[in-house]
Amino acid sequence: MPQHDSNVPVCRGCGGFPVVSITTGARHRDGSRVLLRVVCRACNGTGHPTPAAALSTRR
Repeated sequence: MPQHDSNVPVCRGCGGFPVVSITTGARHRDGSRVLLRVVCRACNGTGHPTPAAALSTRR
């Protein structure tokens, strides 16, 4: 498990684990599993929340 710095905010959506792999149950010809890579929508795979200023589109 990764260690988080206490001063760095962690995304509430993923808890700091922004990318996960989910097995489909199927296998490739070489015997390895078919995996789906899923990225957290809240932080876009960074593991840290987006600053509020970056979310604003109006000026």
